[in-house]
Amino acid sequence: MGYKETYEQWLSSPYFDDDTKRQLREIAGNEKEIEDRFYMDLEFGTAGLRGVIGAGTNRMNEYTVRKATQGLANYINKVGGAERGVAIAYDCRRMSPEFADVSAQCLAANGIKAYVFESLRPTPMLSYAVRKLGCIAGINITASHNPPEYNGYKVYWEDGAQITPPHDTGIMDEVRAITDYSEAKSIPKTDAVSKGLYQVIGADIDDPYMEELKKTILHQDAIDAVGKDITIVYTPLHGTGNIPVRRILKELGFPNVYVVPEQELPDGEFPTVSYPNPEAKEAFELALALGKEKNADLVLATDPDADRLGVYVRDKAGEYHCLTGNMSGCLIGDYVIGQRKARDGSLPADGAFIKSIVSTNLADAIAEHYGIELIEVLTGFKFIGGKILEFEKTGKGTYLFGMEESYGCLTGTYARDKDAVVASMALCEAAAYYKTKDMTLWDAMVNLYETLGYYQDAVSAITLKGKEGIEKIGSIMTGLRAEPLKKIGDYDVVKVRDYQADEITDMSTGAKTPTGLPKSNVLYYELTDGAWVCVRPSGTEPKIKFYYGIKGTSAEDADKRANDMKAALDSLSDTLING
Repeated sequence: MGYKETYEQWLSSPYFDDDTKRQLREIAGNEKEIEDRFYMDLEFGTAGLRGVIGAGTNRMNEYTVRKATQGLANYINKVGGAERGVAIAYDCRRMSPEFADVSAQCLAANGIKAYVFESLRPTPMLSYAVRKLGCIAGINITASHNPPEYNGYKVYWEDGAQITPPHDTGIMDEVRAITDYSEAKSIPKTDAVSKGLYQVIGADIDDPYMEELKKTILHQDAIDAVGKDITIVYTPLHGTGNIPVRRILKELGFPNVYVVPEQELPDGEFPTVSYPNPEAKEAFELALALGKEKNADLVLATDPDADRLGVYVRDKAGEYHCLTGNMSGCLIGDYVIGQRKARDGSLPADGAFIKSIVSTNLADAIAEHYGIELIEVLTGFKFIGGKILEFEKTGKGTYLFGMEESYGCLTGTYARDKDAVVASMALCEAAAYYKTKDMTLWDAMVNLYETLGYYQDAVSAITLKGKEGIEKIGSIMTGLRAEPLKKIGDYDVVKVRDYQADEITDMSTGAKTPTGLPKSNVLYYELTDGAWVCVRPSGTEPKIKFYYGIKGTSAEDADKRANDMKAALDSLSDTLING
């Protein structure tokens, strides 16, 4: 059936509600819009669903959410996990509470109990709840840092991480097998409650989660000594972090926390920012203004689902410095690992620092410095969570820290997803510790560079929307495989890692070895002088991303190398897109 026929079917079928049909009648005659909404089903991928809210098969709405949940329910019943139930959380976005209930009512209709948070909660709390409640799976309704018109649907498995093989493909197959939206079951919420298949959760998860965070503290003594002398400005960017971040900082002993008032309350429209992303400079405009007013030591921002943290830190001269996700991750990782070694006298012989393949090589240098293993995984924190699970199952490997360049990290194993609440806490604790040594966090960052090398890393992304965009991204990746790059800027390509083909090619000898990681549509170029470039389509947005990293001999040399690399990649991406 073509997209036009599917559009007409949605208009005529009694299964779809009047509001949905009203939306569709409003686009009558707009062939491009009709095609975009109906040329495909919103893809249920390894990260679940994510898309623009609206009527249509290629949109986030109650029908696509119910269909996805029916597929999940079918898989849960197939593996015999129905009696364990599913935890459900949601964030501040449009339709998030409604999509949470649509999911719960579908699960209930399939005989599966849903544990639904009473109000919005951060992503890491959903990960924790799955493990705490012994659930077979979890659903999180969130589109993270996407623009306001988006929402999403993430699926977690019993280990608390987002789905990985074989469960991801098993669930995807079940979702694809549903060809008729009316196959998706549902019962009224009142019936689900009366049958004991809908249970509200809240403080029974919040309180033990907070206690788990406190267990990761290494220097409560430093907080007790100088916590009252540290000033913190924080913004939840209208999202879920406001209550948990303020609560943990207050309970630990940081009384001087100022929240940006214009961004304090949840609001799915994100009225003060066009893009609620702590990576974006504009997201910090109000927070930095308040930070300067309060002479804050740290300025923190969490994204809407509070799994990623953005940071500015003040030096002794009063200047604020932005920490990228690579910088803040390594600063926290070095603190956690270094102070654990200082406290315990040594580190576990099988201790590991885990990072994604697109994260900074400064992490490698930190691991080498402390004599622990550096483990690389594919992009997506679920692969870090998978390594934690592997350590637990085999008894080999001790998780010390994990991070992604995309502003996400985890300091403990209570959850299996990145956690901006614990990251906020860890940075504030580190600030207190370094203050007892007459150092700022910026001093600690500079010291890390001086000790291990001046690494700089960044990412640029090109947005290519719609069907044509998807096709263009595919052709770019195909072209790069057909004609491998031999040089990028001033750097020669030493090795090419093609994770889709599962091979690493030595460019000087032609020898090929396996990557050792699951297949993924990613190309990684190892370059001369310790530089690197990685190209991958985004798994959550209509973008192709170009990651890169360099190592300089000084701050000035690193700046120059980074600028030259950016210029080289800008030229390359322009050629790839425009020919």
